[in-house]
Amino acid sequence: MVLPFLLCFVVVCGSALPVGAEDVWPSWRGLRGDGSSPDKVVPLKWSVEKNTVWKTRLPGKGHASPIVWKDDVFIVTAVEDKRQLLCLDRRSGKVKWSETVLTAPQERIHRRNSLASSTPATDGEQVYVSFLDGQDMCVAAYSLTGKRRWEKRPGVFSSMHGYCSSPILWKDKVIINGDHDGESYLVALEKKSGKEVWKTMRANRTRSYCTPVIWTIEGRNQMVLAGDKTVASYDPDTGKRHWVIDGPTDQFVASLVYNGDLLFMTCGFPQRHMLAIDPRGSGNVTKSHVRWRTRKDPSYVPSPASIGKYFVVVSDSGKASCLEARTGRLAWNKRIGREHGASAVTVQGHVCFVSESGVMTVIRPGEEFVEVARNTLGEEMHASPVITQGQWILRGAEHLFCIGL
Repeated sequence: MVLPFLLCFVVVCGSALPVGAEDVWPSWRGLRGDGSSPDKVVPLKWSVEKNTVWKTRLPGKGHASPIVWKDDVFIVTAVEDKRQLLCLDRRSGKVKWSETVLTAPQERIHRRNSLASSTPATDGEQVYVSFLDGQDMCVAAYSLTGKRRWEKRPGVFSSMHGYCSSPILWKDKVIINGDHDGESYLVALEKKSGKEVWKTMRANRTRSYCTPVIWTIEGRNQMVLAGDKTVASYDPDTGKRHWVIDGPTDQFVASLVYNGDLLFMTCGFPQRHMLAIDPRGSGNVTKSHVRWRTRKDPSYVPSPASIGKYFVVVSDSGKASCLEARTGRLAWNKRIGREHGASAVTVQGHVCFVSESGVMTVIRPGEEFVEVARNTLGEEMHASPVITQGQWILRGAEHLFCIGL
């Protein structure tokens, strides 16, 4: 079921939009939190030479995905010690404003991380961002015109691999994953003021980089994430845990997806697994609600996709797999490239994977492997793709691209 608070987003899409298009991609992995788009126009086959609508050089570096609200594109970046929030005009790519959110020492990061890896979120009234300030998590809210509304530090965060906690929105709350190498927690802040609404402590003091996703499943609101040596579901209104699965490993990055029946997850470190989970349980459901499990070529960093009767994933090393969602039966497993870090996008019945070398491979899921297109950006790409109003918004290592017909 689509989240109730998201239904209003769909209504704002005007009649001038391309058929099936949406004019918002408001947070990590879009409107539904799973990388899916109903867009009927965005090109599956494209080239930078023929299809670039605009191209804007970005200051600094960052791996965070852009987000879109109607004609505004918001993106974060790190310029030396400064963590910045930028707003660009979606139609022209022109920078409308830039604000320094934070000036802080550069934390230690993994080679696949950056100092600006947390994707912002917006509800059309404010933009919410998250960075690391020394040992403290920093969360801030800005108006759509760049005015700071509030800034809070809801807890400490320590990790040898750096920071990457993207905020998600639920009703009047901003929710952040604070799994780290210390007293781990999940925290909800009030949108208007940044005041803490609830804080749930986690048991295992272990870092994760998984962005939670919220679904309403059979009348129960579930915020699900993998992390802290578990897969778990919480009530986003209260922070109270619904159910938990122990393991299957220590550390997690990829978000889960849901096909209306089962949840699917892929992880992790040091062991790698893919699981299908029945989300209808309560308490510890480790032995009762895992429907299938495989360890063949799961991903650690890239989040997977659910499309039709299939579950599709690309491993960090570039091997794509298509599995029957109900049973876990492997339909095919195929190498499509090398290092992958971006999360999958589904559109027009296809799955799009982007490698770190900037190559987008478009695949039609089914019993046989079918590659429909291979598109090259010409820059490294660590951020996940965005689709809005019949166009791709793609963050390269140096530029933000708008690709369309």
